[in-house]
Order: sequence, then structure tokens, then C-alpha cells
Amino acid sequence: MGKSFTMATEKPSQMDNEHMLQLKGISLAPYMQLSTALIGKARFAGGNMFRHQMDTMGILIDYGYIDSVLLKAACIHDVVEDIPGYDQSLIINADEEGEEVLRLVLEVTKRKGQLKPDYLRGIIEHGSHKAKLLKCADRISNMISLGFVTSSEFIERYCDETEYFIFPIALEVDFNMYQELINLVMSRRQYLEDSGYYDHKED
Repeated sequence: MGKSFTMATEKPSQMDNEHMLQLKGISLAPYMQLSTALIGKARFAGGNMFRHQMDTMGILIDYGYIDSVLLKAACIHDVVEDIPGYDQSLIINADEEGEEVLRLVLEVTKRKGQLKPDYLRGIIEHGSHKAKLLKCADRISNMISLGFVTSSEFIERYCDETEYFIFPIALEVDFNMYQELINLVMSRRQYLEDSGYYDHKED
């Protein structure tokens, strides 16, 4: 637990012109507009769900992913799950890629009443490559936000879930994401150790 860990990456530190022009050609505005419906949805760690959508998209760009459907889905990946009765036709009609974006969003959407382990196991076993990348970026954002959570039980449960379900996904699709997730889990477990949480559990 006490060992330090430094994330290693093998990606360019700046966006090259080719990727810049590719990103320039993607119209994200309609999806950002749809995502603003999540501004009123507060997060356990602070902020709101709209910011989380933008953060998830930014993480994908940080890792060099400039796929239009992937980035559009990242902008709205929680709208169906977090807004009861959400009108999915709004996504379909957003632009010419709307149907494909919706399919990806639904891949990473937990169904009502579905147990979290079953949902994550489904992504491991049946998720598309894009769904797995999106889930990894989503979890990186959530793990960073975990640094502002004060419930030790929640932190431990979330770290356990990340190790068991998200590590295998990341290891399959992006080794650098996998390394960052390891780093984030280790930092949160170090916090639990430093706070005496594990000692109290053993009492």
C-alpha cells in the first residue's frame, strides 16, 4: 500500500494537425445542448452530471480518440439513465449519426432494476469496442471525483468494483487507461489506509 506509482503513457502531449482537423469537422453542439438537461442532476462528489459528460468526453480526447460517434455519445452518455422517460428521439434526430450515437449510449446505460454487477459484466462480455472505451473514460472521471468523497465505505466499494469489472475492460481496449485506473485506485486505497479505515474494519 505504501509504494508510490507513476503512470506511464505513450501518447503525444499535443494534438497534431490531422486530429485537430478531424475534431473541427465534428459538430458536437447539438449533443452538448441535449446534455444540458443534466445540469440539475447533482453528483455525490459535487458538481453536476452535465460537467461529468464534458469531462468524460475530454478524457477520450486526451487519450487521442477523435471518433465522432464516440465523442457525441460521451456528451450524453447518462441522459437516458438519469432522466426518467427521456425522449430518445431527441438523440436520433440530433444529426445524421443520431441513431448510431443512441445505440452506443444504450450500450453503456444500466437498465432500470438491473444489478450493477450484471450491467458491468454485460459490457465485459458483449460490449462493443467503443462502449468499452466510453466506460473506461467514464470510470476515470468518476475515480477522479472520488477524491472529493468522504464516505470510506463508498470509496472502498467503488475501488473494489473498479478492480473487478473495469480493469479487465481497460486492459482489453487501452493499456494507458488501465494504468491510470490503477493509479487512481491505489491513491484512493492509500487514503483509506492513511485514514485508519482498514484498521477500524479489523477491530
